[in-house]
Amino acid sequence: MDTVSELLAGKPRRVIATSASASVRQATELMNDHGIGSLLVLDGSRLVGIFTERDVLRRVVAEGRSPDVTSVGQVMTSDVICCVADDSVDAVADVMRARRVRHVPVIGADDRIVGLVSIGDVNAHRFTACAVELVQVRDYILGRA
Repeated sequence: MDTVSELLAGKPRRVIATSASASVRQATELMNDHGIGSLLVLDGSRLVGIFTERDVLRRVVAEGRSPDVTSVGQVMTSDVICCVADDSVDAVADVMRARRVRHVPVIGADDRIVGLVSIGDVNAHRFTACAVELVQVRDYILGRA
């Protein structure tokens, strides 16, 4: 069983975050600078929300809010779905699919953020696993194994 910790092993440890008081403009500039689709929203080291591209579309653009005066705290998703490093990749993928989310923070034993898993990470991991299995099956069929 593949775990979230295996996904995190191949990713940079730095998680990009912002505060609830940051403006939407500042947050989206940070997202663009790092080429990412979400920011964790922290109060100190405590997770208080997640701010995603979907939040920008639904709660800023669609509602005609100004990104310069709207704070992240006003439009972030505060009901954050999290996982732990020991969770299986399949379980996290099932939660992502069922709850229609693309980013899941990974929480450590001390409730600190240890990483962030995206649907892209899950898909890449699954693709690699399928490619390895394909090679193994091919080798077995051809008598190389």
